[in-house]
Amino acid sequence: MKTFDHTFVICAYKESEHLEKCIKSLKKQTLKTNIKMVTSTPNDHIRGLAEKYEIPLFIREGASDIRDDWNFAYDHADTEWMTVAHQDDVYDHRYAEELAKKIVRNPDALFVITDYIPIKNGEIGPRDINCKIQRILRWPLKFGIFNGSKFWKKAVLSLGSTLKCPAACYHKSILGPSFFTSELKFCIDWDTFYKIACMNGRMLLVDKPLFYYRVYDGATSKEWIVNHTREREDRIMFSKFWPKWIVRIIMVFYVKAYKTYD
Repeated sequence: MKTFDHTFVICAYKESEHLEKCIKSLKKQTLKTNIKMVTSTPNDHIRGLAEKYEIPLFIREGASDIRDDWNFAYDHADTEWMTVAHQDDVYDHRYAEELAKKIVRNPDALFVITDYIPIKNGEIGPRDINCKIQRILRWPLKFGIFNGSKFWKKAVLSLGSTLKCPAACYHKSILGPSFFTSELKFCIDWDTFYKIACMNGRMLLVDKPLFYYRVYDGATSKEWIVNHTREREDRIMFSKFWPKWIVRIIMVFYVKAYKTYD
C-alpha cells in the first residue's frame, strides 16, 4: 500500500509559531496522502508556509468560528477519508499508514481515531493522569464486539471527552458534507463524536500514540477554561448521558482535570 485515499486539511489561524512543525509532520508521513490548508485569518505567515511547502491554501470569508472553520476544512477534502489537522499539534510519521491498515480491515467504519500523548514545554510526553484515564475509557473501541454497538460507543463518551478531534479520521463518503453541526464551541468535538456514536457503524481505535497535542497557555482550550465556557458545555454534554444529580457529582471531580492547563 503506497497511497491512501485520504486528505489532511490544516486549520491555520493567525500566526502560530507551531504551524510549520505540524506541516513537517504531515510531509513526513510514511504513506502518501493529500495535504491542504484553510484559514479564516489570512496573513503572510500562513501564505508563506503554504507556498514554501506547496500546499493548496483556501480562504474562508467571514468571521472566524470553530464550527464554520472545521466544516470549511472538512468540505475541502475530496477524498473518501479526511483528518482536520490542528496547527499547533504534531502527527507521528506512521499516522496515515496505521490508519490505512485499520481501514482495510473495516472499510465501512464511520471513523478511526488513534491514541495520543501531550506535548508540554516542547517535549512529547509523558502521559499525564488525564491522558491515562482517557486511554482506559476508550478501550471498548479496540474490539469489534463493542465498537459497533451504540451502547458501548456512547459509554466511551459518557464519563468525559475521551477522544480528540485532530486525532480522528472521518469517513467522509459515509458521513456526508458539513458534518460538524453542534451548537457548542469548546465541546464541539465531544458532541460530534456523540453524534457518530448514535449512528449505525463502527468507531475504530488504533491503540498507538500517533498524535501529539500541544498544551500551552496560548491554546484555545486554556481560553475556554478561563471564561468558564468549558465548564458550562461539559455540563450540557454530561446531561446527554446522565440525570442532573449524577452530573453534579461528576462535575465536582471533572473540573479538577482542567488543571492540566495550569
